[in-house]
Amino acid sequence: MSRDRSRIEAPAATLDGVDESTWLDVIQKMDEVYTRLIADEVELEKKNAELEQSQQFILSVLGAMSDVLIVCDGQGRIEQVNAGLCQLVGRSEESLCGVRFVELLADDGSAAMARAAMAQVDGVNARQGIELQLLDRTGQAVPVDASCAPRLGGNGKRLGTVWVGRPMAELKRAYHELRSAHEALKRTQQQLLHSEKMASLGQLVAGVAHELNNPISFVLGNVHALRKYCERLQVYLQALQDRVQDDEIDVLRRRLRVEHLLSDLPSLIEGTLEGAQRTADIVQGLKRFSAMDSEERRPVDLVPVIERAIHWVQKGRPSPVQVHWAPQCGCTVLGSAGQLQQVMMNLLQNAFDAVAGVPQPTVWVELRSIDDGPPRVQVTVRDNGPGIAAEHLLRIFDPFFTTKPIGKGTGLGLSISYGIVEQHGGRLSAANAEGGGALFVLELPCART
Repeated sequence: MSRDRSRIEAPAATLDGVDESTWLDVIQKMDEVYTRLIADEVELEKKNAELEQSQQFILSVLGAMSDVLIVCDGQGRIEQVNAGLCQLVGRSEESLCGVRFVELLADDGSAAMARAAMAQVDGVNARQGIELQLLDRTGQAVPVDASCAPRLGGNGKRLGTVWVGRPMAELKRAYHELRSAHEALKRTQQQLLHSEKMASLGQLVAGVAHELNNPISFVLGNVHALRKYCERLQVYLQALQDRVQDDEIDVLRRRLRVEHLLSDLPSLIEGTLEGAQRTADIVQGLKRFSAMDSEERRPVDLVPVIERAIHWVQKGRPSPVQVHWAPQCGCTVLGSAGQLQQVMMNLLQNAFDAVAGVPQPTVWVELRSIDDGPPRVQVTVRDNGPGIAAEHLLRIFDPFFTTKPIGKGTGLGLSISYGIVEQHGGRLSAANAEGGGALFVLELPCART
């Protein structure tokens, strides 16, 4: 593209009044102009290459978009689309160019909303979001979350509109799948919670059997006595019906001990009713603990909850543990009595297990109200066992973490208890007591009165 200056020669004949220096100046100017033209051509080619790269970049971005992109003119006719729309509607870009945008919509309502959006949108930052029904390649309506924005020219005047839409079918399907997975997780969590409750209940079977044996045996003994008394009364009444002589009736009355029988009947009946009621209370307590808890929160007095937990855990132990229980009145929280009882039984069960083998196994349970700040209830469970190892303190509430031998614990009790307390808006923490042994502190917000 360079030019050899040796080929530029002065003209053979000179003009009048024009000397050789003038011709040299003309030639120099021509060279400068030619050099500038070459530089401008190089710059133009460079700009053209950059423009092609920018165009390829924009086309690649548009082609990679999963959302649909539609560029329309002022009359709503399509000028350009991306591959996302072509794939969705099953048509090529050439066949879509010149088609009115509303012809791609599935119903008149979507078409009316699209026309209104294109008529109203104006300004650089103007943007409207609406949900349209777009026809896919099979002719089915697909919900699209669409956004309409103005397309402006270099002079700031509006040339048309730009539509960007995201098909909602996949999002809705993903949302339903996520919701189903969440519901399944909640059911699994509830089943896990119930399984842990039943595992705790299984440890109390021996104590429960012993607890039920006493009132049932009492009722059975009274029923046998009542049956004997009934037989005596039948003999005595039959003699009265047969009109036996009075002296024989008196002998029979003394032999059957009718006076003693009649005086003993009220106590037998009262004792039988008491034993039956005691059995019913035990069964009702078991049903209350093993039942699936609802999510409804009600005012719960923690005193009977803790007393029932101490009673059941104590009954399930092969050897008794001394329990120092210091209740305080008026400790009412909002929650589920069954779930809170499960928390207390888990804490007490761990404390009882920790003092196994200790010369004087002892557990302290305290309940008190705290008024510094938001009113809350604090329950502490402390034992005189060996305490918690330092490396275990950070993992004590982790699921499936247990220091018990295989088959003795699931490692879920404290983890589930921690989750229950969190659901009740409280806090559960573990530490080592100053005098030795483990210390668990349960705090729950007081119920508003």
